[in-house]
Amino acid sequence: MFNSRYTTLNSFTIKDIELLTGIKAHTIRIWEQRYKLLRPKRKDTNHRVYDNDDLKHIMRVSYLYHRGVKISKIAEMTDEEIRRRSLEEKLEEDLFQPLSNQLVEAMIDFDQQRFEKVFNNALLRFGFEKTILQVIYPFLQRVGLLWLNDCVNPAQEHFASLIVRKKMMVAIDGLELSRESGTDSFLLFLPEGEYHEIPLLFVQYLLKQHGCQVVNLGASVPLEDLKFFTDRRRVTHIYTHMLTCFSQKDMDAFLHEMADMFPAVQIIVSGPQTERIAHTLPANVRALHSLDEIIEFTRKSKKAAVR
Repeated sequence: MFNSRYTTLNSFTIKDIELLTGIKAHTIRIWEQRYKLLRPKRKDTNHRVYDNDDLKHIMRVSYLYHRGVKISKIAEMTDEEIRRRSLEEKLEEDLFQPLSNQLVEAMIDFDQQRFEKVFNNALLRFGFEKTILQVIYPFLQRVGLLWLNDCVNPAQEHFASLIVRKKMMVAIDGLELSRESGTDSFLLFLPEGEYHEIPLLFVQYLLKQHGCQVVNLGASVPLEDLKFFTDRRRVTHIYTHMLTCFSQKDMDAFLHEMADMFPAVQIIVSGPQTERIAHTLPANVRALHSLDEIIEFTRKSKKAAVR
């Protein structure tokens, strides 16, 4: 028997559309009534319901509207003209949002060729680091919002995440290994029950790019496996990124357990779960609370490695 929630996947309420586009529900209703920009279906309760094509269309309309195109002008365009204009609009203040929008559309349709084309074009134009920061992270945030609202099937999320993961691993593999003795040596991992590898892979890329020695043990790793590694290889830092798997009490206990198990190692923890830290951190544990802090940390690691 299928879980009942799957019957609503790829079916969006007007509130979902508001959250995803930044256009108020009241405004969307006016656009529907005055300009016939959307023709939503109706539930038995008479509430509006939007499908995948509606979502993609209103995202394009929203993008043009936020770029200063009058809604009356947009209403005069055909659907194909709106699609083409949304791809062509490349104003200086926002080069990245249309790319994230295109990735969402490709994910919804399971269109691997288009997803990879958009990704590859961004890489060629902006380089790897800027593409991840300005295109992929906003895309993943939008996917998270869709997921929270039961608007994407897990298969769609996995489809997109695996492509991103593959691109990141290719980029990491393309960097030269540090051969300098005495450079910082990082051991990366995700705790047991944590499987979101993309943020950790990006940290691996940044650290390797900055000349640090990096080993990534991957997802859902017991602390005993880290101990097995550190007993045999030199490690100066242990780095982990946590999105989902800890309560406040468990987070504090976990960090203190790590501090006791690896007293001579600098432990770095990042991710949304760091907001759950309630007590003073042990002396050898540091929390990074934002993407900017993560970027700054990896840059300082570069300086340390050069010294």
